[in-house]
Amino acid sequence: MEDVVILGIESSCDETAAAVVVNGRDVRSNVIYSQVPLHTIYGGVVPEIASRKHIEKVNQVIRKALSDANMTWDDITAIAVTYGPGLVGPLLVGVGTAKAISYAKKIPLVGVHHIEGHISANYIENKDLEPPFMCLVASGGHSHIVKCTDYGKYEIIGRTRDDAAGEAFDKVARAIGLGYPGGPKVDKLAKEGNPDAIEFPRAKFADAPYDFSFSGIKSAVLNYLNSCEMKGIEVNRADVAASFQKAVIEVLTDHAVRAAKDHGCDKLALAGGVAANSSLREHMRKSAEAVGISFYNPSLIFCTDNAAMIGAAGYYDYLRGIRDDYSLNAVPNLKIGSR
Repeated sequence: MEDVVILGIESSCDETAAAVVVNGRDVRSNVIYSQVPLHTIYGGVVPEIASRKHIEKVNQVIRKALSDANMTWDDITAIAVTYGPGLVGPLLVGVGTAKAISYAKKIPLVGVHHIEGHISANYIENKDLEPPFMCLVASGGHSHIVKCTDYGKYEIIGRTRDDAAGEAFDKVARAIGLGYPGGPKVDKLAKEGNPDAIEFPRAKFADAPYDFSFSGIKSAVLNYLNSCEMKGIEVNRADVAASFQKAVIEVLTDHAVRAAKDHGCDKLALAGGVAANSSLREHMRKSAEAVGISFYNPSLIFCTDNAAMIGAAGYYDYLRGIRDDYSLNAVPNLKIGSR
């Protein structure tokens, strides 16, 4: 069988990324331009600034991805691009660029769901991983438990009802003076604290045992900080970070492992930006393996937004016969499993 070479393009938030992926799992190049330093001074991503920076960098990133892979346009089988969900301005830059290249070079176009890309990141290094499996997707905008029934086929088992896990990390980080981005900074500070110092709440729903809610724990942290300030008590930021992180990780892990067990899945994967959290990776691995479930997670470089994961997802969509025409548009609130 002839190799299928996918050029992946990702621009849903504040990373401009391009990658060349062969047969869905062989990454030949993975180029990422991160705007994090640019947005740090604002405490979060500014969509207009992100869009302008994507326009400035996207062509450079794509050229470098081809160069690093030692390939030309003649080698590319199809172009896979994130078309949602995400920030509409940044998404439009990636989609517009992909459509222009597709038209000019007569290369097939495949629109990819961002979250399905995160799930597919697990295929890159775990060559033995095949559906069906359960996957916890945890990022700044999403907290989903997804059953991957087949390549490109997904069923949502649980989801957040308010804040996503990554969003809660960012808000708590800001509250204790760590700044943006919050996830890595909370993870680092938590290593210096006592995770049992403060008991923060764990939300559960009787009617939906796999769903999440992180607004309560976020509010509990803010109330704790305000109470300490009013009483003149010095706050141990490391203890706050460690106790908050423990509560979030326990909920994410317990729900994901329970979902896998209840649905007869002997494989559990982790994906998304929060998947880079060292404590979450370790806790999920131990909890899954304790009940006989194999655990998978991507390397850190494939947890945050990148185009290799889009190339991996695009490969399986391409094999399923998915092709998009030039009416493809950015869909900021795109639902998973929409194809």
